[in-house]
Amino acid sequence: MLQGWVVIAIALGYIGLLFVVASYGDRLRELGRGGKLRVLIYPLCLAIYCTSWTFFGSVGLASRSGFDFLTIYIGPILMFGLCYPLILRIVRLAKSQNITSIADFIAARYGKRQAVAATVALIAIVGTIPYIALQLKAVSASVGT
Repeated sequence: MLQGWVVIAIALGYIGLLFVVASYGDRLRELGRGGKLRVLIYPLCLAIYCTSWTFFGSVGLASRSGFDFLTIYIGPILMFGLCYPLILRIVRLAKSQNITSIADFIAARYGKRQAVAATVALIAIVGTIPYIALQLKAVSASVGT
């Protein structure tokens, strides 16, 4: 069993590493040399999809129903493969409208009203709280075993 201070030190080290990588990326962009690395952004974002909930859930699903668990992973692959023009259109729209979040994206459709953006952000926060709780539960279960 890991000590509490070890887990906290690892978490703080990981967050520090994320800040170092972000700072390095910003510096490359300012110097105009970050173009080659930009192609890695979307594939690396796919890793967000496969969090501990997906990891533990797919193992349980595979043990119960065989190859049905593959749909969890085939869906995003098909989305990026078959719907690439749609994804490209969304990315272009987000860049041209300076959209940085789902709330901004939906509010832009309705005249960039702040009330719409605030409502969408509130719904997103309320919707992600149970998901974050599941993530924390999965992490604590994996550390405890």
